[in-house]
Amino acid sequence: MTARSLTQGRSYGEGEHPVKPRLEVNIGGLELKNPVMVASGTFGYGDEFADYVDINKLGAVVTKTITKSRRQGTRPPRVYETAAGMLNAIGLQNNGLQDFIDNKIGKYKNLKTKLIVSVGGETNEEYADIVSALSAYKEVSAFELNISCPNIEYKDKIIACDEGLTLRLVKEVRRATRLPLIVKLSPNVTDIAQIAQAAQEGGADAVSLVNTLLGMAIDVKSRKSVLGNITGGLSGPAIKPVALRMVWQVHNRINLPIIGMGGIMNARDAVEFMIAGASAVAVGTANFVEPKTSLEVLEGISDYLCEHRFKTASELVGSLNVS
Repeated sequence: MTARSLTQGRSYGEGEHPVKPRLEVNIGGLELKNPVMVASGTFGYGDEFADYVDINKLGAVVTKTITKSRRQGTRPPRVYETAAGMLNAIGLQNNGLQDFIDNKIGKYKNLKTKLIVSVGGETNEEYADIVSALSAYKEVSAFELNISCPNIEYKDKIIACDEGLTLRLVKEVRRATRLPLIVKLSPNVTDIAQIAQAAQEGGADAVSLVNTLLGMAIDVKSRKSVLGNITGGLSGPAIKPVALRMVWQVHNRINLPIIGMGGIMNARDAVEFMIAGASAVAVGTANFVEPKTSLEVLEGISDYLCEHRFKTASELVGSLNVS
């Protein structure tokens, strides 16, 4: 399904002209020219896709997660295709904060969209140190706190699986910057809205959800896991119904903007997330299938708003009819 399929065959009466809707959205003080971004970990640092996508047309680019020190990641194999999805266990492989400062951040000097840096760490102090250091660079517009990667653990559990850990981390990082803080939540919990409330109480400006669902796959011939890490994060169309439900639940529990993600493969998927309560959306696994998906999603959202006579993208957010 292409982005165009949402409005294919739409015709206007004589003298009737579609009014181009306003696509600008505000995500916790972060002004975006449109509600479409790319999910962390699926788009590298952005320049890897430069030959395929005009990233300046996006609302924002989210980097892969940066940690304070270099991480080698998990042992291979790291990626496995499943029915309607993909398992991955990359383990936040990256060259660390200093390498990002020395070799990456300068590449965004002429970027004509917003840059959101994804941040990870093993302690609250590491998150705060990274955010504090990068806040000095004008290229950086906001931070996404990756507290929900299922392939690494903070002490004995994932931060986003515990409201107390989430609250304390967000509070500490909040003191380290004035830039918008987006907290990325995990679907691997009983009540994601409860964790979202903790993020809001800690001082988050927005939340993004969902990260990947914890899963695994087995090679029946060898009776071994197909991933070197044994378990990994499931993404793609298979998780969309779960992600959509969680966005709806969080939208009805907190007052923060939501960035929705999880199985968005086309414009119809993105519109569903916005109707459920997402102010913006992030395209992830689809980038591996078709690098131009994010731009097709953007075009399709605009067409949908025009067809249904929405003047702004924000009018669509949370418009689910439950009567």
